[in-house]
Amino acid sequence: MRNLFRLLLLVSGVHATGKIDRQKVVQAFNPHRNASSTTTPLQVGNGNFAFGVDITGLQTFSPFATMSTWGWHNFSLPTTEGQTSIDDFTGLDWWTHGRLVNYNQPNPAQSEISNWLIQNPQRLNLATIGFQFNGVDVIEDDLQDKSQTLDLWTGKISSSFTYDGSPVEVETWADPSSDTVSIAVNSELLSKGALGIFFDFPYPTRNKFDAPFVGVFNATDKHTTTLQTRGTKKASIRHDIDATSYFVSMGWSSDATISGPADGSHRYVLQPSSETRRLELSTTFSPAPKSDILPLSAVTAASKRWWKSFWKRGAFVDLTSTKSPDAIELQRRTILSQYLVAVNSASSYPPQESGLVNNGWYGKFHSSLERARLQGYDGARWGKMTDPTGRSAPGEINSLLIWQQPHPMYFAEVEYRSFPGEETLEAWDAILTPTADFMASYAWYNETTGLYDLGPPMYPASENTDPNATVNPAFELAYWRFGLDVAARWRERQGREVPESWTRVRDGLAPLPTADGAYALYEGIPDMWEENTTTVQDHPAMSAIYGLLPPPSGGPALDTAVVRNTADKIAALWDLDDCWGWDFPMLAMNRLRLGDVDGAVEYLLHPLFAFDDAGYPVGGSRVPTPYFPGSSALLIAVAMMAGGWDGGPGAHFPEGWEVRVEGFVPAL
Repeated sequence: MRNLFRLLLLVSGVHATGKIDRQKVVQAFNPHRNASSTTTPLQVGNGNFAFGVDITGLQTFSPFATMSTWGWHNFSLPTTEGQTSIDDFTGLDWWTHGRLVNYNQPNPAQSEISNWLIQNPQRLNLATIGFQFNGVDVIEDDLQDKSQTLDLWTGKISSSFTYDGSPVEVETWADPSSDTVSIAVNSELLSKGALGIFFDFPYPTRNKFDAPFVGVFNATDKHTTTLQTRGTKKASIRHDIDATSYFVSMGWSSDATISGPADGSHRYVLQPSSETRRLELSTTFSPAPKSDILPLSAVTAASKRWWKSFWKRGAFVDLTSTKSPDAIELQRRTILSQYLVAVNSASSYPPQESGLVNNGWYGKFHSSLERARLQGYDGARWGKMTDPTGRSAPGEINSLLIWQQPHPMYFAEVEYRSFPGEETLEAWDAILTPTADFMASYAWYNETTGLYDLGPPMYPASENTDPNATVNPAFELAYWRFGLDVAARWRERQGREVPESWTRVRDGLAPLPTADGAYALYEGIPDMWEENTTTVQDHPAMSAIYGLLPPPSGGPALDTAVVRNTADKIAALWDLDDCWGWDFPMLAMNRLRLGDVDGAVEYLLHPLFAFDDAGYPVGGSRVPTPYFPGSSALLIAVAMMAGGWDGGPGAHFPEGWEVRVEGFVPAL
C-alpha cells in the first residue's frame, strides 16, 4: 500500500519465490463471527480510509467508525482574553544545562488554550451506515442465522442473517485508492419496503480515548447536515461541524429514494423501490463534493487485484504444517496483523496507535518535525502526539521524550537493506541530516567526565522517572549511537563529508549505565533491580539494546554477560502486568539474539500480549483496544525469526517446527 507500511515490514525482504501456497495459508485464518464484538469491528480499508462493521456487514447495531487520514475537526477556540489564539500559548521554560529552554507543556496560567491544543484537532468518525428495518426497533438478538467472514485474500466481508423469516446477504468492500465503501445487499425484504439503508452523522467529543466508538449522536443541535444533491440514483450530503465541512456522496444501482434528516437527528434513509431485490451502493467520503462515484463492480475488481498483489509480493512465512498450537497461533497473529496494519497504518501520514478503528490520543500520531530551533538546538526534533499540521499537543512527557528521535535512521537503514541505491539514499537524506543535527546538538558535553550526556531534563521510554534526575538512560544512549552511526554511514555511501559533530558526539557518548551487573534504566538510578519498585515497571527498554538494535558497529562493544544478566533480571523481576504492546516483541527479539528461541516464542504468545478473534492487539489497562504498535512489533520479531540477522543468518524457530520461508533478508 503506502510507504509507512513498507517501512514497517521491509525487514522481511521483497524477493518472494512463490513456492508457498500463500492463498491457502492466508485464507486459513479468515476471521469468522456469529455475533458483533463489543470492542472491535471487522474492517475493510486501504490505510488512508477504513470502514468498520458489526455482524450485519454495516454499522447497524454497533456504531463502529468510518475514518480517514484527512477527516479532522477543531472545536472553537477559547474566548477568554489572552487565550483566543494558538499564538497566545507560551508553554513552559525549564532549566536545561544552565539555560532556559521552552517546552511545549501546558501552562497553568493558560489552562484554556493549553487544553484546547491538547484536545484539538481530533479525528472524525465521518458517518455511520446501517440497516433501517422499516421503522421497527430491532436489536441484534432479533436476527437469526448470523454469520460473517472476512476474506483476507480479496478484502471482502460476507455477512448473512435472517430477519422476520427472510434471509439477508451482504457484501462489503473498500476501494484501494479512494475513500469509498461499496456494498451489495440481496433480500426480498428490500422489495417489501422492510429494509433500507440509513446514514447517520455523529458529533465529535473531547475524549482523549474514544473507544470502541467515536463520537456521539445526541448532540444534534451542535452541527448540521444538508442533503445537497438528489439525482437519479445518486445523492450527496454535506456535514458541517464548526469550521469543518466534508461530503458524503453516494450512488446506487436500482430505483430508490433518499430522505431526511429525521426529526431531531442527522439520520437519512435510502429506501429501495418495491421491485428491488438487490441493492448495490457505493459511498465516497471527501473534503470536497464528488460527482463520479465508483460502482460496486469497479471497487470489487480493484480490491481483488490489490489484495492479491499485497499477499503475493514481499516475504512470507508458513508455519501451518507444524502441529504445535503455538505455531498456528503465531501464524494467525502474523497473517491478521499484516492485514490490519495495511488497512489501518499504511498511510500518507504516520499512524495513530489505534489506527482507523477508533481514537487514541485524540487520533493523533506520535511523530513529527518539532521546534528544535526555538529551543536553541540545530536540526529537527521529532515529537509526540502530533496532528497533520506538525503541531504537537502540549504535555510534559510529550515534550521531554527523546527515544523516538533516531526512528528515521532505523527506518532508512531497513529500507536501504532491501533497496540499496541512490534513490533510497536521496529520499532519506533530507530527513536524516536534520535529525542527526539535532541529536548532535542535543547531547551535552560534560566537562567533568569529558563525555557527552543525554539529559536532564528528559523522560526515558518508560516515562516513569523524575525528568530532572534522568540522565544517560541506557537504551537512549545505545539508540543515539546507532542513529548517528547510520547518519554518518549514509553520508559515506553518498561520497559526502560526514559532519564532525556527528562523529564527535557518537564516539564520545557516556557509557551505558549498569547496576548489579545489568543495564540500568538511567545513570545513577537508586534501587534499580529491587522488586516491587517503579524502576521495574512500564517499558523494559534496556532489552532493545540487543534485540531491536544490533551490536554497535564501532566504539565500546556490548558486554554479553551484562546483556544476558539484564534479560534474566527482567524475566525474574520486571512487573510484566505493567507492560503492554510492543514490550513483548521487544523482549522476544532480545531473546532471539541471545539464542533462546523458545523464550522468544513465550514472549510473543504471552497471556498479557493478547490478540482477539479478528487479530486486533488488545490494549489492556493502559491503552484501549486496538494497540497497533503491538502488531508492527510482532511482525518485526517474526521477520527476525524467519530471516535471521547479521551474525545470525537463517530461520530461528523452535526445534520440531516445520517452517517454510520465502524472500527474507537478514534484519539489522
